[in-house]
Amino acid sequence: MQIVPVLPSQNIDRDVAWYLRHVGFELVHKDSMYAVLKRDKLYMHLQWHADTDDDPLLGGSVIKIFVKSIKSFFEEFVKRGTVNQDKLRLKTDWNTNEFGFYDLNKNAIFFVEDVA
Repeated sequence: MQIVPVLPSQNIDRDVAWYLRHVGFELVHKDSMYAVLKRDKLYMHLQWHADTDDDPLLGGSVIKIFVKSIKSFFEEFVKRGTVNQDKLRLKTDWNTNEFGFYDLNKNAIFFVEDVA
């Protein structure tokens, strides 16, 4: 079984380029309305939205990617310029290490390591 997030996009070409550069995903498929991205065994889809009442763009989408060793991911995203050095939260009250960022459409993406 697998679940794949589909995040809203206002500009497929722009957003695919951002995910390739800033998050390290690879392009699997792209047309003017939809894209499929992959990194390791993770897949994420982007779907174009018109940003109208009937087809809203922004809705507060959030994804969490659980990893075993967060420091290597954090260092990678600092080097990519995706996050600042001060964004890593260690030993949170809910027993995680984590960091997060927003894509160009204000979708929140968090990397989380359980430390319990």
